[in-house]
Amino acid sequence: MPVPKLPSEPTDSNTSATTDVTPVVALKELVARLHREQNKIQDLLSSLGFALRSFNNLNQFLELIPLMATRVTDADGSALFLYKPNGQVRLEQLHWQDTHQRKNIRKALETVSSQITHQQQSGLATTTSILDAQMHYHLGPDVQIFGTAILVKHVERGWLYVLSRDPEYGWTETRQKLVRLVADQTAVAIENDELAVELRKKERLDQELEIGAEIQRRLLPRQCPSIPGVTLAARCKPANRVGGDYYDFVPTNHNLILPPNTKETVESVRWALVIGDVMGKGVPAGLIMTMMRGMLRGEVLHSNTPAQILQNLNRVMYADLENSNRFVTLFYSEYDPKNQMLSYSNAAHNPPMWWHASTKTVTRLDTLGMLIGLDANSQYEDGQARLEPGDTIIYYTDGLTDAAAASGDRFDEENLVNEFSLACRYCNGPEEILDYLFERVQQFIGAEKQNTDDMTLVVLQVTN
Repeated sequence: MPVPKLPSEPTDSNTSATTDVTPVVALKELVARLHREQNKIQDLLSSLGFALRSFNNLNQFLELIPLMATRVTDADGSALFLYKPNGQVRLEQLHWQDTHQRKNIRKALETVSSQITHQQQSGLATTTSILDAQMHYHLGPDVQIFGTAILVKHVERGWLYVLSRDPEYGWTETRQKLVRLVADQTAVAIENDELAVELRKKERLDQELEIGAEIQRRLLPRQCPSIPGVTLAARCKPANRVGGDYYDFVPTNHNLILPPNTKETVESVRWALVIGDVMGKGVPAGLIMTMMRGMLRGEVLHSNTPAQILQNLNRVMYADLENSNRFVTLFYSEYDPKNQMLSYSNAAHNPPMWWHASTKTVTRLDTLGMLIGLDANSQYEDGQARLEPGDTIIYYTDGLTDAAAASGDRFDEENLVNEFSLACRYCNGPEEILDYLFERVQQFIGAEKQNTDDMTLVVLQVTN
């Protein structure tokens, strides 16, 4: 007899579906929430990056830092501490979600700053552990803290702290990385601001240097004077925009403006031809050069001998040069067109070179004398030379002879004598001689290399 089939137990299809679907839904919701959190963090960090690129005001950017640190970590608040210029620590910015608690939190953190400052004044160095201990003490045990240093070029410039009152809040590795990322953005902003400040300083300095260079260019002769019986050429190439080399042409009589078509009057005027070099380069040397120019021009009009002019100039400038620890070399000469006589005196400058057309030899114009500014009682000597038609003289500064090639060799006086002799034989006039000598020096040091010292050259050639 067949066994009757028992009816099966009723099944609840809804219950089974719920049991199978609920974990999937929960997982999807978790993934969606994590995705939303990730997008939120990316948006916040993107906004912070945009602010870093856009803000020109560091304080405006720093106001965002605690807010961003709080939001990317889901904390209750964040505090930014920075060093003052004097090295003391201050609470720079604070963000706290609960406006009712913000006042107490700020007061506690300001107390932390003052305690750290007091310890610094007592000679204790500020460390992260000391700051952490102060934070825990003044905020109380209910507040969890996590801090990271703000480093600019490996130098600690402050700290960024994230704070939470939630006892379940955990400092996960991800949250720590996010705080450090915000701290790194803060460090970039601080460095960018300092670079911008330095750039503005440099721009102002560049403007001032350009003004100084323009003033100096105007003080040097714009063109060589017309002196009967001679032709002249001159050039100054400063190593920097403002240099310490100096040359000048000064009529020695009081009437600087001569009436036209008065050949006799013109030929009766002696001309001072001067070249000098202030030890050093740049603005300080340029200022001394400017001062010396004014004093020398005053001395020229007193109708003294070249040696007496240098002696008087040395006495007047001694005190100022002694205080500045700088000295001046100077060669002073006067040319008389009537008899083609050159009178001169030297204050330790490179002796000018004199090419004799008749013998095709080179000699030097020199007298004994100390640097201007070295000894208030220095004595100087007078010398004279009668020039002949075709004779050529070059006045120069040591920037030419000290010019160095890549090998370290210097152009030196011997090379200058040789090149000067060739130039006098084959060049047509002072301007060509000038161009040739500068070209030879440039070839020696290298076509692309800049001169490291001021170079000045004056060429005088007797025509009849």
